[in-house]
Amino acid sequence: MDSKTPQSDAFWRAYASHAGIGPTSYEVVSFGDSAEMANELAELVVAGTKRATASLARYYAQAPDTLPKPGDYVVLVDGDGVPCAIWRTTEVTVKPLIAVDDRFAWDEGEGDRSRAFWLDAHRAFFGAQAAEDGFDMHDQIDTVFERFEIVWPPAIADVP
Repeated sequence: MDSKTPQSDAFWRAYASHAGIGPTSYEVVSFGDSAEMANELAELVVAGTKRATASLARYYAQAPDTLPKPGDYVVLVDGDGVPCAIWRTTEVTVKPLIAVDDRFAWDEGEGDRSRAFWLDAHRAFFGAQAAEDGFDMHDQIDTVFERFEIVWPPAIADVP
């Protein structure tokens, strides 16, 4: 998770004012492990292609209350930390990596959007995390499958 900044707070306040919602918490995230990847994946969100993401459940073990849940709000930032969208989580499922289905791979919007591409890309990405953090990567590793809808800015929002 990334840290909140004056930019993310201003972006959030603009949405909250527009939506007429009171004090509600939000998280700040960027995708991937580099500024380039964060920019590429943020562009997929803004374009409407990416409406899902996956992470390893092990990273929530120390703070289970941070596990995404439906209704959560997230400010997505690009590789420079600039807010580009706010999403609201609509669905969260924890299951083995290998249990990804065609629909989720499509919704994640990367590559050719196939399950085969998704598995190859996520095995590589999570494998690099495993090597760095010293854990075993395998197809049965618990994975958090999260779907979301864009709520801000209005030009790209999925909902009114």
